[in-house]
Amino acid sequence: MSIIKRTILVTGASSGIGRAIAQTLLQQGHTVIGVSRDCQKFTRQMDTFKPVQIDLSRLNELAPKISHLQQRFPDINAVVFSAGAGRFGSLEEFSYPQIEALMNLNFTSQVFLTKALLPALKSKAQSDLIYIGSEAALKGSRKGAIYCASKFALRGFTQALREECGGSNVRVCLINPGMVKTAFFESLNFEPGDHESNSISPDDVATAVAYVLASRHHIVIDEINLSPLNKVVKFKKGGT
Repeated sequence: MSIIKRTILVTGASSGIGRAIAQTLLQQGHTVIGVSRDCQKFTRQMDTFKPVQIDLSRLNELAPKISHLQQRFPDINAVVFSAGAGRFGSLEEFSYPQIEALMNLNFTSQVFLTKALLPALKSKAQSDLIYIGSEAALKGSRKGAIYCASKFALRGFTQALREECGGSNVRVCLINPGMVKTAFFESLNFEPGDHESNSISPDDVATAVAYVLASRHHIVIDEINLSPLNKVVKFKKGGT
């Protein structure tokens, strides 16, 4: 099956899942606009990769930066939302600013970006919006109240947005990975077990994204849930 070359915006493209997605799409011949808070992490120059530095957590700066982004890259016809952060703990352990920051990055910034890009995407012959959610969007978990809330919100948003876009050429998909072996867990007190069956790789998520983009245009893949074969959580020293 031949792959139609697209111009794809990928957020969180400098590390983890976002980086794997960007690399996979570049290998398939797509043009990738990689959004990151720090473009110095992009060390390799490629004609088909365009780095863009935007801090998605700064909501008050997003509107003008997205407008400039659209002027630079009017051919964008797909967006993969993979930027996000994890913070876990009981509700009482969160400060009010920490609650706001996590919800802003994991949910509100993605709504802002979607709102800004959607009119232009609707004018394209084919467009895709792919959101990287989490297994935390499917079931609440202990010490995950705020993180789960951000992912539940994203899931509800994509379901409603899919209905809103039903009469257009814009497809909306949500991919919910289980624990992915990335630096995501470096600042947390738990991580996947050591066996390869205990976690998903970033490339697994990237493969799912590529599958959605390559699927026949007249179908919509609403949601994909990816889970490790054997779910094992390992707590670090002092973690509970």
